[in-house]
Amino acid sequence: MSDMFRNFKNVGKCAYGRGSFARLGEIIAPKRKENNGYFVFIVDDYFKDKPLAQQLPVESNDRVEFIYCGGDEPKTSQIDALRDSILAEGGLPAGVVGIGGGSAMDIAKALSLMLTNEGSSVQYQGLNLIKNPGVYHVGVPTISGTGAEVSMTAVLTGPTKKLGIKCDYTVFDQIVLDPDLIATVPKNQWFYTGMDCYIHCVEAMTGYMKNTFSEAYGYKAMELCEEVYLGENAGQTPLNDEKLMVASLMGGLSLTYSEVGICHALSYGLSFVFGTRHGIANCICFNQLEEYYPEGVKAFKKMVEQHGIDIPQGLAKDWTEAQIDKMTEIALGLSHMWKHALGPDWENKVEPEKIKDIYRRM
Repeated sequence: MSDMFRNFKNVGKCAYGRGSFARLGEIIAPKRKENNGYFVFIVDDYFKDKPLAQQLPVESNDRVEFIYCGGDEPKTSQIDALRDSILAEGGLPAGVVGIGGGSAMDIAKALSLMLTNEGSSVQYQGLNLIKNPGVYHVGVPTISGTGAEVSMTAVLTGPTKKLGIKCDYTVFDQIVLDPDLIATVPKNQWFYTGMDCYIHCVEAMTGYMKNTFSEAYGYKAMELCEEVYLGENAGQTPLNDEKLMVASLMGGLSLTYSEVGICHALSYGLSFVFGTRHGIANCICFNQLEEYYPEGVKAFKKMVEQHGIDIPQGLAKDWTEAQIDKMTEIALGLSHMWKHALGPDWENKVEPEKIKDIYRRM
């Protein structure tokens, strides 16, 4: 039971509903009295020339950073450079708002912490390494599935590893969940990111750490995902946008008292070596894991077929053995994921060559 003990911090406040994004200025207004009184908006640059950019509640001293989130995962060097620039130009801001998918929100979470903690973000990759609370920070998801809006982790790729800054201070003080914001997500991205939610729920619900708390959120999130992707009215509809937004939140909460598993461990290796985006990396890996998650992979493949989604295959023919070795090293280094999936004696149940064989099938 001691291994299961958690005393976690949840999101401070949550605004939900269509049109709630229009209230963002009103929501953050009381915080403008703090520190140097300005806000930093971290926005996925997909929205740079879109109507959303004109709806930002920006005031004269605020800073808007449109950040390309379609390439590599957020990097520690990126966070450090952004922090240094912000402090040099305007001093400590009143708060940070992250608007976009998981990457934009993770950048906002990490930035809020690094504004008040010295040194490089590299030294804080891990559990409870942050010393000081960050500045007030707000998450506004424009795509659903990662659970970044409620998680206590800001996932970053550093010089030697892909690992999150994970602590109570990482959790957003406020989130704004507006289903209208996810209505125009491109189909493939809608699928890949939604599958992140489905896959981490499958992992959470089939491991050693699952319990009544995690099951209450995880099974409901899986049910909502199955309605969105396999139901009678499957597809990108207004009602399904709401279901997926709630599934993402519940999926993120299910992990608080559980853990991800083999697919996420393998995808971290893939993302570290090749910079593959998290959602699609999970799909590539999960596609090869019927041995470990038979029912989940069966449903996943049915979803892929029903929506005509392209899951990249035949990638390994261009990989070197050195790259496969590195991915395997990264994956097996995530012992907490393997322990959840296979039990305390997981090291006796999986050999490095087994992992390499899975990568070679991709």
